[in-house]
Amino acid sequence: MTAVSVRPAEAKDREAIRTVEERAFGGRTEADLVERLVSDGAVVLELVAEIDGRIAGHVVFSRLTIESDGGPYLAVALAPLAIAPDFQGRGVGTALVEDGHRRLEKVGETLSVVLGDPEYYNRFGYSHDRAEQFLSDYQGEALQALAWGEAPSTGRLVYAAPFAAL
Repeated sequence: MTAVSVRPAEAKDREAIRTVEERAFGGRTEADLVERLVSDGAVVLELVAEIDGRIAGHVVFSRLTIESDGGPYLAVALAPLAIAPDFQGRGVGTALVEDGHRRLEKVGETLSVVLGDPEYYNRFGYSHDRAEQFLSDYQGEALQALAWGEAPSTGRLVYAAPFAAL
């Protein structure tokens, strides 16, 4: 099996990223979301995974704000995570998420929120228990959080503006 290589996304990757997003999700919604997040400057970290020189996967961590009595707190939202169908089941998603977490923790981020399959995201330490006290339009079992340090567990989650268009 060929190794997965993860690196920060570059401007030259935009077309390949769009293709991965469209193929992974079967439409344009997530690809359009990525373009809006990038153009709005809401991206905290964007990574691509390559296998044999081809972009096999992509992940975005965008700015998320938690509004609470203690004032706003900055966190990140993991969305979207996309793996091209012909590369699924080869560890691409795991490589992207784990590498992203290492990079985010290294620069001082302390909380990540994801809306996704609990069975998949639990393997990375995300849990609904950590997110259940947040106020969110997306509150439910699929809303999960992971903290690497001191971070609030209550307050209103405010996603980057492009999410409102979904």
